[in-house]
Amino acid sequence: MKKVFFVSIVLIMCLTGAAQIKIGAAVPEISLPDVKDSVINLSSYKGKVVLIDFWASWCAPCRQANPSVVRLYKKYKGQGFEVFGVSLDNKKAAWVKAIKQDKIKYVQVIDTGGWNSTVAATYGVEQIPTNFLLDRNGNVVAIDAEGKELDKLVKDLLK
Repeated sequence: MKKVFFVSIVLIMCLTGAAQIKIGAAVPEISLPDVKDSVINLSSYKGKVVLIDFWASWCAPCRQANPSVVRLYKKYKGQGFEVFGVSLDNKKAAWVKAIKQDKIKYVQVIDTGGWNSTVAATYGVEQIPTNFLLDRNGNVVAIDAEGKELDKLVKDLLK
């Protein structure tokens, strides 16, 4: 009886949990508005190495990570690398202010649903910052890579 109960609980957790994007998988489309309310599609960056970066202006670890993402973008932007920032902010004004403060020049879109974001749920994002590194074909190469590891991965993918 205990085994049946345990197996039932595990099955329920698996069925109700957020889908996790796996390494090697193609990613679902993201179509969200940017700062000027123009809808930007992730698929428009196919053929480039892309870092999808989920973050929010109110998230201290996200804000601490932004300078290294900005440096990485500056280093590789002319070589076919893009960053696709996805904000989970509820307030557009706070998001825009954070973009300016952190000197972010790469693509930024917002899903004002916050933790109720359908995009975050689709990607299985359970914490921020969370990132997905995509190869030129739009397949996931790494999840939550950072620092020297992320730099090396991007450099290798751009060869």
